[in-house]
Amino acid sequence: MTIHYILFGLKDQKELEEKMDKILKGEKIETGESTSYTYEELLNLTYKIILNSDYYKKENGIWLDKSEDEEYMKEKIANAEEIKVVGIIRQNAQAMISGMPGYIGYTKDLKEYVINRSNESEIVKEQKENEKISVFSGLEFPAEGDDKTFDYNSLSNEQKMAMSKLSSEEIAALMEAYTENKNASYEKNLQRLGAIDLESPSEISIYPKGFKEKDAIADAIEEYNRKQKEDGKEENTINYTDMVGVMMKSVNQIIDIISYVLIAFVAISLIVSSIMIGIITYISVLERTKEIGILRAIGASKRDISSVFNAETMIVGLISGLIGIGITVLLTLPINSIIYSLTDVVIITKVPPVAGVILVLLSVLLTSIAGLIPAKLASKKDPVIALRTE
Repeated sequence: MTIHYILFGLKDQKELEEKMDKILKGEKIETGESTSYTYEELLNLTYKIILNSDYYKKENGIWLDKSEDEEYMKEKIANAEEIKVVGIIRQNAQAMISGMPGYIGYTKDLKEYVINRSNESEIVKEQKENEKISVFSGLEFPAEGDDKTFDYNSLSNEQKMAMSKLSSEEIAALMEAYTENKNASYEKNLQRLGAIDLESPSEISIYPKGFKEKDAIADAIEEYNRKQKEDGKEENTINYTDMVGVMMKSVNQIIDIISYVLIAFVAISLIVSSIMIGIITYISVLERTKEIGILRAIGASKRDISSVFNAETMIVGLISGLIGIGITVLLTLPINSIIYSLTDVVIITKVPPVAGVILVLLSVLLTSIAGLIPAKLASKKDPVIALRTE
């Protein structure tokens, strides 16, 4: 199982950063011994919840980033709520492809709790109360294409008084916030603070349990979009991406190509087999010419002679079809065992009953068609000439 040490906090952060810097510089690093952890050790890990809004503190009427203030962050962490690892999700041993990247996952309740806490924070409320002023700089959001430089005289008296009370570091932070404000917007600020409207999600991920359910969901979305367009409400249509469908489309194309090639080979085999059955039946007619003459002499009609050979070819087709299906069914047993021993994946190959019946009927049909001409030739033989044949 891959463990992301940085996310879990199991390794020293500074040590990891130093190793990453060396890698970026092309320097060699000592990998050291591999480390493993038990599930019990991972389940005992605890963490503190620090919201995006917790990094900011209002001083002299301006919200400043305090993420670099060690004392401030220590106090925030000490008073933060604690959460713990409650479970570990493992990939099914039979799965060949994993959709789990190995990161930390969060429960729905925890996500909603964090979102609600962020929305209730003082800085988020202040930003929502005034959609034109940035809480980080105290200035209006710039219009699109606006690239004004900082003008001290353009500040209000209240802003000037607030700046006079700031330290040089805080003024530098404010200037940085002003620079960032050129590309800022009301929506970007809310996103930066982790403020999210649960009633207006930007996207929804759906995880169906099977391909049948996936297709049903896709059909439901298509039907909804069709109704919206008919009602003239195209803005309400849903744009969706079927990731599994995109991947499966490519896989299906490859499978279709392989299937067409196999069908072509099978078709050639069937044609050759039909010709051979016709030849064998014709040879049988030649070898049984005297028998045909005897049957005609005792009163058998041409139709009766034709029916005899047609019945024989049908029986041959039925028996050969049953033997073929029987051998196939028996071969699936060792095939399943071999696949499992090589891949550890349980794949049950079997012949569907309906397909088996269809294949047997197809065998009977092809042999019957192949025997029509020899049977017709047998029925046309002159009984007098047939009786003289040795």
